[in-house]
Amino acid sequence: MRYTIFGESHGPAIGVVLEGVPSGVILDMDFIRAELKRRAPGQNALSTARKEADEPEILSGVFEGRTTGTPLCAVIRNTDTRSKDYAQLQNLPRPSHADYAGSVRYKGYNDYRGGGHFSGRLTAPLVFAGALAKLILKEKGIEIAAHISILGGVEDPAPEQMEELIMAAKNDCDSVGGAIACTVSGIAPGFGAPDFGCNAEGIFSQYLFAVPAVKGVAFGAGFGFSCMRGSEANDPFYMDDKTVKTRSNCAGGINGGITNGMPITFEVAIRPTPSIGQEQDTVDLSSGKDAKLSIKGRHDPCIVQRALPVIEAAAALASCELIGI
Repeated sequence: MRYTIFGESHGPAIGVVLEGVPSGVILDMDFIRAELKRRAPGQNALSTARKEADEPEILSGVFEGRTTGTPLCAVIRNTDTRSKDYAQLQNLPRPSHADYAGSVRYKGYNDYRGGGHFSGRLTAPLVFAGALAKLILKEKGIEIAAHISILGGVEDPAPEQMEELIMAAKNDCDSVGGAIACTVSGIAPGFGAPDFGCNAEGIFSQYLFAVPAVKGVAFGAGFGFSCMRGSEANDPFYMDDKTVKTRSNCAGGINGGITNGMPITFEVAIRPTPSIGQEQDTVDLSSGKDAKLSIKGRHDPCIVQRALPVIEAAAALASCELIGI
């Protein structure tokens, strides 16, 4: 199953085309809408004020409530755009955003409004695709769950702490990053390979790094391995009835690029959004001179809380590829 995301943040719509979808899957639209709502903007003061219904429209690939097996296309209309807020970004790229790199890549023809195709807005169709993948995986006993493991340097923050950290950054015209830990349970041992393109960790990483703002991925103990001895890092085996299990899971459910039957665990680092209100140094691409930029528009002071369903979606799509769906 492969997906292609299309559209721009301030275009008429964004969407996704999924190919290789198994036929006969019941499309639970209530579940899909609930997943999209978890990511949707404008729900509280902790996110952007942009309000979008994020109601998916199915154009193809579904008949009488079940997938047909042909390409499935879904679109989500953009209804609350303020393109004039982004006029200056045509020539003044935001530091650490894809504005400059995208302009070079597409020879200046890219849609810069709201970040265009590089906007976090494009994660809405990704969540749609991931929700469908979750429905398929659920039938096979595979579940995915994520939580915020770090926010603004605070590990396992309580909701009150998260709100305080995010509002403090917002009041300073700044933003804050964090990390998300995710667990995929129910994948049997033996999937993957040590080879390039088939490696389980490589498959997950490819999907995860396709999510805007993800700048790091670590499996199991991750960089904690650098502080361990082998006696601490190894996961001892034992028999649970007739099933081989490990007493710990430092490896994150993967050995040699192959699943070992334990839950696949990983953590992703989410960078602070580059769209901040403070004055920053940039360049004027039209004049070729240094310039200053104070970003206008509606932006998230933190995207970590809205990224939870996005990371789960990427993990679901990666899981489908790994097990051959």
